[in-house]
Amino acid sequence: MANPDPVTDDALVRTRAWLEQAVIGLELCPFAKAVHVRGRIRWVVSAARDPEVLRAELRRELEALAAAPIDAVETTLLLHPHVLADFLDYNDFLDVADAEIEDLGLAGVLQVASFHPHYVFAGSDPDDVANASNRSPVPLLHLLREESIDRAVQAYPDPDAIVERNLATLRRVGPSGWQALAAAWRAD
Repeated sequence: MANPDPVTDDALVRTRAWLEQAVIGLELCPFAKAVHVRGRIRWVVSAARDPEVLRAELRRELEALAAAPIDAVETTLLLHPHVLADFLDYNDFLDVADAEIEDLGLAGVLQVASFHPHYVFAGSDPDDVANASNRSPVPLLHLLREESIDRAVQAYPDPDAIVERNLATLRRVGPSGWQALAAAWRAD
């Protein structure tokens, strides 16, 4: 039996806490709860220490998600705690992720959503609490099925209001409230 990897275990524990307490708890994604409760999230923690190794793992995970039955695996969270800790490097890697989707012929089938501990929306102040909507405990790539997104959007009364509602929620929680909540998954 292999020895458990404390970094892997820690990344999983903290990311699950973030998903349950922030993403689901604050309803930042109204679609996350059902997928989580049904056990349709594939959790993968990469041991990659350079972007090329991560790229190969991303490719394998895209292929695996595309091949899996949707009622077994609806989405994948690919955590990569050892690589792309710098947000700008991570942000550049998103072009690589999109290129992999294209190369595999999966454009229109899968997409990648981005989450990072230092996420900053273009044009926003790094300290703006709105950035928290995409701040995860460790860098991760969220692999999504377009089919799932389409179904969720059709079932949600006003999908365009999600971003506005998230901003209102995060502003209500405020920076100090977010910091208190994030204490459960931060690695300070």
